[in-house]
Amino acid sequence: MAQERNNIESKSLSQIAWYRLKKNKLSMFGLGVILFAVFIAVMGPLIRPDGTPYSNDQVLEITTKMPGFSVDLLHVKKNQQPKDISFWDYVTRGEEHDFTAVPIYDYSFEGENLVVEKYTGGEINNGQMVKYNLADVVYALDYTAEITSSNGFIDFYTEDKVKKHIAIEVLVAQVKESNIVSKTYYLGTDKYGRDMLSRLMAGTWISLFVGFISVFISILIGITLGAMSGYFRGWVDDLIMWFINVVWSIPTLLLVIAITMALGKGTWQVFIAVGLTMWVEVARVVRGQMLSLREKEFVEAGKALGFSNARIIFKHIIPNVLGPVIVISAINFAAAILIEAGLSFLGFGAQPPQATWGKIIAEHKGYLITGKAYLAVLPGIAIILMVLAFVLVGNGLRDSLDSKSTDDIPPV
Repeated sequence: MAQERNNIESKSLSQIAWYRLKKNKLSMFGLGVILFAVFIAVMGPLIRPDGTPYSNDQVLEITTKMPGFSVDLLHVKKNQQPKDISFWDYVTRGEEHDFTAVPIYDYSFEGENLVVEKYTGGEINNGQMVKYNLADVVYALDYTAEITSSNGFIDFYTEDKVKKHIAIEVLVAQVKESNIVSKTYYLGTDKYGRDMLSRLMAGTWISLFVGFISVFISILIGITLGAMSGYFRGWVDDLIMWFINVVWSIPTLLLVIAITMALGKGTWQVFIAVGLTMWVEVARVVRGQMLSLREKEFVEAGKALGFSNARIIFKHIIPNVLGPVIVISAINFAAAILIEAGLSFLGFGAQPPQATWGKIIAEHKGYLITGKAYLAVLPGIAIILMVLAFVLVGNGLRDSLDSKSTDDIPPV
């Protein structure tokens, strides 16, 4: 016992908590899943196969293709100047391609033209034959100027009014090297011909941010009201507890829908609505802890020294109740992900084309009784993994922050 006491004295509470958490393999697995999801969300379009805004690049010729499906795509340059976007827009949304992707089955070159047979997906392709001028494939052109060809060269003007005189064989080489690519859809495509893997990765951003923002709002409101209720007691406690019980009695999903309808449909509205419904548990726990701690000697000493109530509450009492609040926040994070998925499934969450896991399930729920049930199952698995990860971390934090336990004390 003396050795354990010396160990406790030589380590801070945070070091002891981290040591205990590291020994909990399930919690570390959950933490690994969370960190991996954060990496996907932060990197955004930099690592997604489809880096367009919301991964919404639709190729209708390749809808509902199985995982591992591959197809050749012809990248035809768009005849427009690229748009400048901010870094924040790029990270949160993505950037439009400067080309149009055309799935092709076969191709050949005829002089200054590229002749392609469009991909249809049938056993016998029998696709439409389409001709593209090589210059139009490689460059963004000025359509007010005529394209001419002679002696194996093509003359044309680009979108920025620059005249080009390029050999046909050079353009053929550029098309083969850069404009005809083979793309593999590792998780297949959805009903609109979008890359399923990219859509799932894009949905990670919504799930994590709704958790972060809603938990922040719930902590801000819950700690404030809970601390005031437990510290001042009397009529303040009665009024706040009445308000807490009223909010507690309303089903969470119905309350979120009502707030969403009042604020309007949209991504940020969902974040705020979920946060405004999750503070009740935080407030009740903080109130209970406050009722106990307000009678401690250090609070009496603060009053005797003339400290204000605000200083006593926020500088001396609140730091002592953060342990239970952190545990509740981890569980609330998981609950926020489930609520957002439910709202998106019902059509009250983030609106299309924003990718959300709940919306992906809603779009493909009809495939559950077909051979392509994975279209709805995959986002369901993503939701399960994310919620399970936060529950496991929450349980691990509960055990590691237990100050009464003397088990698993780290060595000096």
